[in-house]
Amino acid sequence: MSVKRLSLLFFSSLLASGCSVLERPVESLLNPTDWFSDHSGDEQGENENPMESEQVTLATGDEELKESVASGQPEDGVRNEPLDDAIAPELKTTAREAREKLDNPENAKPASAIDQSLWQRLRSGFALNHDVNNERVRDQLDWYASHPDYIDRVVERGSRYLHYILNQTEKRGLPTEFALLPVVESAFDPFAYSHGRAAGLWQFIPSTGKYFGLTQSWWHDDRRDVIAATDAALTYLEKLANRFDGDYTLALAAYNSGGGTVSSAMRRNRKAGKPTDFWSLELPRETRHYAPKLIALAKIFDQPEAYGITLPPLEDKPYFAVVETGSQLDLAQAAKLAGVDIEEIYLLNPSYNRWATHPEGPHRLLVPVANAETFRQALDRIPSDQRVSWKTYKVESGDSLNTIARKFSTTPTVIQQVNKLDSDLIRIGQRLIIPSSSKGADAYALSAPQRLERKQDRKRDGNKVRYTVRRGDTFWDIAREHRVSVRQVAGWNGMAPGDPLIPGKELVIWSQTSQPTVLASNSARSDAMVRRVGYRVRKGDSLSTIASRFSVNVSDIASWNDLNTARYLQPGQSLVLYVDIRNSP
Repeated sequence: MSVKRLSLLFFSSLLASGCSVLERPVESLLNPTDWFSDHSGDEQGENENPMESEQVTLATGDEELKESVASGQPEDGVRNEPLDDAIAPELKTTAREAREKLDNPENAKPASAIDQSLWQRLRSGFALNHDVNNERVRDQLDWYASHPDYIDRVVERGSRYLHYILNQTEKRGLPTEFALLPVVESAFDPFAYSHGRAAGLWQFIPSTGKYFGLTQSWWHDDRRDVIAATDAALTYLEKLANRFDGDYTLALAAYNSGGGTVSSAMRRNRKAGKPTDFWSLELPRETRHYAPKLIALAKIFDQPEAYGITLPPLEDKPYFAVVETGSQLDLAQAAKLAGVDIEEIYLLNPSYNRWATHPEGPHRLLVPVANAETFRQALDRIPSDQRVSWKTYKVESGDSLNTIARKFSTTPTVIQQVNKLDSDLIRIGQRLIIPSSSKGADAYALSAPQRLERKQDRKRDGNKVRYTVRRGDTFWDIAREHRVSVRQVAGWNGMAPGDPLIPGKELVIWSQTSQPTVLASNSARSDAMVRRVGYRVRKGDSLSTIASRFSVNVSDIASWNDLNTARYLQPGQSLVLYVDIRNSP
């Protein structure tokens, strides 16, 4: 039987069994290369209105910090290291200093010297029902009450941001419990990035961030911007509260799992004659525990003494000020002008991925209030063309704007703009001026490359392999070859399973195979006739029955779809599967 006929029969059988190809014409099933890296990063619902979405946001959450506090061990087993595996191993001194600045802000004072009225302000705006009698709330409350160190840690982390977030929440007339939501979302880690592709304090996934104007580029990620992301998160919560007639628990549930998920659950309950309040709805596991976490935290912050907890003191005054820079600025130079460490600049401006602010703006920096005027005055004395360093480069044979941009940690577009180039064509011998960092890479310890290097170099179980991504690679192929999970490969490299694999990118893999140095060629993988297909869950389906039907593993299905294996599948739920058509029905 020909491959074409086999593929068409397989496609027909998929339709008959309820399986549908996602965003694929029939013809593309016949081309194995169509199913690999250029599509592996597709996000379902990329253009979907989050108000109608049925996608659960798998946030970093507070689980990692909770586990470290409960075990008495530092996060990830390494003491005094910055958040999100931030710094390369050879920079451990800088790492400790960065972590100390994160957990012990400069304006910290002895408790007796501090007015704790910020907590009073927070309490005065509480509007959720703290008296709800529900086991989910009690479970969360019991844990928080028995781990006061956790409360200390999140307050220390959040002390840079909490005053600003509380102000913005009050201005909108929203419950001030929402100012504590970053604890649930990210444990106040500004660099948090989840396996569900959520980033920043508020854990926006790319599609939702884009919907609310949070842009991403090589230079920056607005989802981590303290001001922009806070505005977007509160706007989102405000819209959701209006949608659900002022029911804030339903709004919180929708923030986690999409308005469509909550509306569908409400419709099912109405049809069954059941109540439609949050506590009565059948929602995804993550969502069922989302509002209870926030309510439990609010109860702790409302009456800490009742739970044997003493809140760390926090002044009711701004921690940072916004300074307009007017142009691109080297972050090392900014730190020097402001009289602060560069780690402080990154922690207040975590959206910046590189050594400088975005050349196209926004041209602003957050700096500690005490240093703001010094920074403004120093900045006024420096012309805009001297706020980044410049190097002259002579074009050589084989050069392109891409290769030159990589060499100087910038982008082809920036080189074009600076040199007033009408196209990306360059000639041998041509001289270009290139904006470049004023210091070596080790000075920018919290930049994205340094955070990634630190994550990749951490010692783990297995044989360390460096692998360069080729066209046609997928996380699944790489993980299977090295007998590890898709989520592990993604996590080791600061990625999520849904992120695209770009040819040329270097991955670090802690392989469980005895000879892990060579990955199967693309042609060999193509011979396996693996196809990416969509499957819509039917009544009675489970992960094990679906895995058996398509000759794949339960753990693989969970990794491909960011599923919790302890959670029940919902009829109508869409799954992505990578199956070998020779072994499938």
